[in-house]
Amino acid sequence: MNADDTAAAIAKVIENAPDWLRQDLASKDPGLRTRAEETLVAIITAALRK
Repeated sequence: MNADDTAAAIAKVIENAPDWLRQDLASKDPGLRTRAEETLVAIITAALRK
């Protein structure tokens, strides 16, 4: 996977991120934010392994 493919895969993940994930990333609650960050990392990692 080249840099353009990687960027496209990450962009697609972000575009398709569920609303709860977006809301939790913007949350002032550190626990919610951490959970959302970890979830986003897992989703991006899975997308890059395809």
